[in-house]
Amino acid sequence: MNHKNRDVFKILLIGDSAVGKTSLLLRFADNSFQETSVNMTSVDYKNKNIVIDGRTFNLQIWDTAGQERFRTITSSFYRGAHGVLVCYDVTDQLTFNNVRLWMQEIQRYAVLGVSRVLVGNKCDLADRKIVDTSAARQFSDNLGIPFLEASAATGVNVEEAFITMANEIYRNMGGGGGQRAGDGFKVKDSNGGKKKPCCGGKQQQ
Repeated sequence: MNHKNRDVFKILLIGDSAVGKTSLLLRFADNSFQETSVNMTSVDYKNKNIVIDGRTFNLQIWDTAGQERFRTITSSFYRGAHGVLVCYDVTDQLTFNNVRLWMQEIQRYAVLGVSRVLVGNKCDLADRKIVDTSAARQFSDNLGIPFLEASAATGVNVEEAFITMANEIYRNMGGGGGQRAGDGFKVKDSNGGKKKPCCGGKQQQ
């Protein structure tokens, strides 16, 4: 495989502990889901390839892997990042309230103009949902960033979240013009198989 023509997009997953960052990463990269929390003590990452306008881009997705519990995420973690997915749990109001703090961290450590996407995880738990969708959308609109509700458990909007992230990076880097999320993108599976549509259920509006 020729690596010379492959561009790498470094993407960070940040947010409070137990919002499902690792689960989102595993669902997107491996199409797998673990019911219990993955207890990890170091930063980990996974890769996934997508094709944009005939070019292969490697999404290098970094998970904070438990470090957010101790606030030990340093500027080195943000160095070279092209995009940041800020995650919260739709069943936990505090995790959404803390999104503002994570946005401040991005401002402090990441490069100016880094792409951001807000993701509310666990939208499958409708009976336990606390964070209002319209409030989250208004917050993201005020920041001028995309927002999605997703479920690592069911797969709803997980692929769409990462593709939206790649789309934002691609546009920020001067490519793609006004492409909408998902247009012109193909996800390349390691097993060569075709991906089913990203949303296993009704997309959150």
